[in-house]
Amino acid sequence: MYTFSQLLLRNISLAIFFIISISTVSTIMLSSLLESKADKHTQIITALTQQIELTNNEQQTANNLLNQLKEISNYNSLTIYNLTGNKLSDFKNTNTSLIIPFVTPEIKQVTFDDFPLKINYQLNFQGELTLVLVIIVISTIVSLLLVVFAVAMSTKRHKAMFDIISQQIKNDFALINNTTVDNKKETIPDSKLLEIPELQQGIADIKLLMAQQLESVTHLEQAAYVDHLTKLDNRSRFVQFYDNQIRQDSPVKFGVLSITRCSELQTINQIHGYKEGDSYIAQVANLLKRALSPYPDGRLFRLNSSDFACILPNIKLKEAEIFTTELTALFNAYQLSSELESVAYTGLVSFDKSKPLGELLALVDTSVSIAQTQAPNSWYSQTDTDILQKNSANYGNQNWRQEIDSVIENRRVTLLVQPIQPSGRNSKVYGEVLARFLNSNEDMLPTSSFLAMAEKLDKITAIDKLIIETTIDVINQKNMHDHSFGINLNARSISDEHFIVWLERKLLRESKVARILVFEITEYGLQQNIKTSKRLIDMLHRVGSKVTVERFGVGLTSFKFFRDLTPDYIKMDSSYTRDIDDDKNNQYFLRLMVDLAHRLSINVLAESVESQEEKHTLEKLLIDGCQGFYIGKPKTL
Repeated sequence: MYTFSQLLLRNISLAIFFIISISTVSTIMLSSLLESKADKHTQIITALTQQIELTNNEQQTANNLLNQLKEISNYNSLTIYNLTGNKLSDFKNTNTSLIIPFVTPEIKQVTFDDFPLKINYQLNFQGELTLVLVIIVISTIVSLLLVVFAVAMSTKRHKAMFDIISQQIKNDFALINNTTVDNKKETIPDSKLLEIPELQQGIADIKLLMAQQLESVTHLEQAAYVDHLTKLDNRSRFVQFYDNQIRQDSPVKFGVLSITRCSELQTINQIHGYKEGDSYIAQVANLLKRALSPYPDGRLFRLNSSDFACILPNIKLKEAEIFTTELTALFNAYQLSSELESVAYTGLVSFDKSKPLGELLALVDTSVSIAQTQAPNSWYSQTDTDILQKNSANYGNQNWRQEIDSVIENRRVTLLVQPIQPSGRNSKVYGEVLARFLNSNEDMLPTSSFLAMAEKLDKITAIDKLIIETTIDVINQKNMHDHSFGINLNARSISDEHFIVWLERKLLRESKVARILVFEITEYGLQQNIKTSKRLIDMLHRVGSKVTVERFGVGLTSFKFFRDLTPDYIKMDSSYTRDIDDDKNNQYFLRLMVDLAHRLSINVLAESVESQEEKHTLEKLLIDGCQGFYIGKPKTL
């Protein structure tokens, strides 16, 4: 809103511009009019000369003509000449004081074909000029007075109008915020509120902006509580839902909690690549949604990379078992179509309002552990909800212990090999041996869960021995001594003195096989005990075997460490090779690592190579070998 002085200055400026414009137009029109009158007067003079009687006395004729002209018009000046240019008679109006340049016509000259005189004249338009000037002055004064009056009235009106608009905005925003206007303040009656389209549109725009801001906040909340891959609510929302919708006062009195664990995610990521892993998780989520569709009150969550949680409110455990049976059938069909060893395992446990979430999760995790020891895609219902209070929480662990012991005792392991493709003719690489474990029914156990439980139950060293022995037996039986094979060693095994002694004796007895074996050890595992790691690597080199440091780049190992340990290969972690064709930073890092490794006579390998573009980029970076689903699928050894 303008102040009085600002509004006055603005309106005066506009008035002056208007007055100047009108004055200019008036002056131009007046000039044209006076010029036209002057030209018409020439015709009058011509007509008059035709009526004058000529005498022998030019002076007398000129005087007579001058007097007659003065009678019919008012002149500023009037002069008569003979044909030789001598002045015969003239007239000057002494009362003429107002002559406006560019408006008052110039002196006109009139000559005649049959009249021996010439006439110069300038008409007197003082009356017309004075009238126009008076009108302009009066208009200016009136305009300025009107401007001052209008500004004063406009200021008063604006103040009243803005008071009304302010009240109207307060009323509208009170509706937006669901609040009421302070009754203690003077309010303006609704009848005085203005119907201003621009104001209403402005308020509507503000409402829209506030709605967009609210929607933006909602999107941010969804980003914090929704898994980006499956579009399911995440663990944070799961905890919030259980605390707010189940533990507190709500229609939910009891129900069933299930956890579905995707057993093949780690294996798929390692062998097929992360894109296939994401596709696998998305498919499992779709199957869970399909199985849950008959239960409109059921809620599905993704707790972490491999676990899904499902809450079935006001459902008995027996009815929930129908849900898991249908789910297992869907998993079995997906397993057949995708050639997986398993898809997922499910654990069930019932709950009521008294059960804290931590206790429920521990119970259902035990159920999943038990299910994983059974047939692929099995489910297990935990009916003993007092198991934690009975100090029997290791019930699931006991099942796993028995299963692992059975695998070791009956040597139920099958071996696959995934090739590593050399990048050049001079590069020497190998195929990595992958182990898969079977239960008593010859069903495949989930590999990642099996190895994790073996490590947890201190059985991993025995598993490493089983894999080494089985690999050596298969190589000898199939006479595969012309190829090299890589075997993974667990970090716990390489720190076990008894295992190192056993391995040395085994390789010395199998010297023909020892020279084609490459033992893969994680960078983290080597860092745990450098002295033991060096002794192991030295021993493996003595018997003719080689060593690969896998998952390189995860830790902060210096190259002095590798110079002292002298491994034969380093296998870059997949985080450096994934989408390497689009990642300039990783390209620079890999090129640096390759250069330093080659200076130490260490070959560099890349895993999880999933596309031609990645392979081509890695070859340009002088990587010695590539491994991944794009290079080759695992095949039976």
